[in-house]
Amino acid sequence: MNQDNASDLTPFTIDLTFEEGRRRAEVVAALGPDWDPVAALRGEDEAYALLYSGLDAEQQRVYDMLVAAGVLPGEEPGRAAAH
Repeated sequence: MNQDNASDLTPFTIDLTFEEGRRRAEVVAALGPDWDPVAALRGEDEAYALLYSGLDAEQQRVYDMLVAAGVLPGEEPGRAAAH
């Protein structure tokens, strides 16, 4: 682009706040009236517990090491890996 023509440019700005609100409303609408966020979170907790159940001693040791390192989330509420 030629720097001499910079004064001919029209600034273009867009406020994404409205668009983000619209996007979130569309997501909630797509989930439908039967969506139960509490049940969904409960199901995720049950799946997580099942995933790491029945580990043998070595698997449990590795799991505990990964939790301590922050690679895997622990048992605390709102769990998320630290990294």
